[in-house]
Amino acid sequence: MDSINYVPATGALSSMWLLIALPLVGAAVLFLLGKRADKWGHWLGCATVGLAFVLGLTYFIQLSGLENKSTFVDLFTFVQVGGLDIGAGLLFDPLSAVFVLLITGVGLLIHIYAVGYMKHDEGRRRFFAFFNLFVAAMLLLVLGDNYLMMFIGWEGVGLASYLLISFWFTKPAAATAGKKAFLANRVGDAGFLLAIFLMFATVGSTEFDAVFNGFIEGVDAGTIAGGTILAIGLLLLLGACGKSGQFPLQTWLPDAMEGPTPVSALIHAATMVTAGVYMIARSNPIFNLSETAQLVVVCIGAVTLLIGAVIGCAKDDIKRVLAYSTVSQIGYMFLAVGLGGAAYALGIIHLLAHGFFKAGLFLGAGSVMHGMNDRVDIRRFGGLWRYMPWTWATFGLGYLAIIGIPPLSGFFTKDPIILSAFNREGWQGWLFGSVALLGAALTAFYMTRLFVLTFHGPKRWTEDVKHPHESPPIMVVPLVLLAVGSVAAGWLMSTSVVEWLTPVFGEHEEPHAHLSHGTVTALTIAVTVLGAGLAVLLFRRGTAEVEQPARTPIVRAARENLYADRFNELVFELPGRLLTRALVWVDNRGVDGVVNGLAAAVGGASSRLRRTQTGFVRSYALSILSGAVVVVAALLVVTFG
Repeated sequence: MDSINYVPATGALSSMWLLIALPLVGAAVLFLLGKRADKWGHWLGCATVGLAFVLGLTYFIQLSGLENKSTFVDLFTFVQVGGLDIGAGLLFDPLSAVFVLLITGVGLLIHIYAVGYMKHDEGRRRFFAFFNLFVAAMLLLVLGDNYLMMFIGWEGVGLASYLLISFWFTKPAAATAGKKAFLANRVGDAGFLLAIFLMFATVGSTEFDAVFNGFIEGVDAGTIAGGTILAIGLLLLLGACGKSGQFPLQTWLPDAMEGPTPVSALIHAATMVTAGVYMIARSNPIFNLSETAQLVVVCIGAVTLLIGAVIGCAKDDIKRVLAYSTVSQIGYMFLAVGLGGAAYALGIIHLLAHGFFKAGLFLGAGSVMHGMNDRVDIRRFGGLWRYMPWTWATFGLGYLAIIGIPPLSGFFTKDPIILSAFNREGWQGWLFGSVALLGAALTAFYMTRLFVLTFHGPKRWTEDVKHPHESPPIMVVPLVLLAVGSVAAGWLMSTSVVEWLTPVFGEHEEPHAHLSHGTVTALTIAVTVLGAGLAVLLFRRGTAEVEQPARTPIVRAARENLYADRFNELVFELPGRLLTRALVWVDNRGVDGVVNGLAAAVGGASSRLRRTQTGFVRSYALSILSGAVVVVAALLVVTFG
């Protein structure tokens, strides 16, 4: 494997710190000015992200003209203690460049949409401050040139997501969801932090080039054991699972729907949930050195894509269906980056396309809620295409893109992942390929169910919704632009992004094919049409009454999130509570008991000793006489033996 080298930035690229500074300054201004910025703060939030997008596009064009396609900026020394010397720097290469454009571009559209969506919310200025903080942290995460800088952005994203998910903190469900997301992410963050410690202990650095080259040289020389590489890979994977909502840490992601809909779009489409995929893709030299670590990533992705798809089939909340869809689609991305080789780029391409169609779907769901008095139960929708034609059209394009209907984006990004899964060597290829194919069928089923129940069939809403209506233009325009991306992004990226990412992932030969590309495409389209057709057949006239319970154990389990919350409560929460109670008992009866017992003993002894001080002269004289008699007796015994 070739060594990795980065070139110092020159010219305008040396000012890439502005990408982070702009939204960060916007957040600071909105926080510090308080209510004085209520009337215009939302426009400042949009402007800072818009300027960051323009700068990102400019830097992207300049990067494409560089021969090395990788450049970095040293900002200052962040930590310098003994042998620990870590700088604060930024790396701009093909991988970070596409993430910058995704975060700022899709993020800008979501910001604009939020201007209309949050129009009547008293906390709109505070909301945009959190939004800007989130974008700044995400940009730091993808631009940091070492793992510590990535971790700072990682934690910043976790903090901002907590603030946004629990934005309506007066609602108990929102407050609980925010805490759940925060705690679940802390589990993953602990793994990430341990990986950083182990990297420094092994190669003495946290900078990407030093870490990657150190591991490559160490493995070649036999000075670094394979177990160390595996441990670091698994710890990094744990961190990625927490941030990206992958098994077994996926339960926080659907609950994040308690936040405002723009938050759902920002977290689930373009930013937070993609962070884990970015970290594994960025760490590809480490994972390439451990086939076992790669296999675990593939297994986690395969399991998660099925979990998300199965649960999505049974949910009736429009946002939660999309949330579990995100869990499933991120599973496809993990599957791809775990396969390694050319599939790294396929995972990133699907991530970029997902940013367009999933943001459009979430914002479309918000548009439906806007016109339906914030109702979310798809069993109480129906026939909305007549009342919301723009939302119906844009949502429909996103729906067709995510299920992979040609020639929309999902067809060009998900099919190659399924093909790569089938082409893995041995029985693993048939297993993972079949799982990916089954996921495609389930995706078509639950997304068609969602689309049909929401926009088609008979009207099923109750009397409290009298006049469903289309959203205002400031919300519709972002929907249209995202729909355009849902249509065109896949083809454009499939023809250019793989080559663009070659400097990061290297050139790889196509593996021996178990199935031809045409065969996999035909199978994928067939199962997609089958899943969609079955959903249309079952739900074209509506669905069961809201009060009707689930009829089968599978549906009941899916509605209970496959009992993942109960599993976490039993395996993690209950032992934690019992351990806490045991530690409290030991502290109260053990540590405090020793301290309190010693104090009681000293106090009791002092009390008894105090009673000997009577204040009577005759008592003291008697004591002196008794002492003198004892001394004389002792002397006589010693003298006369």
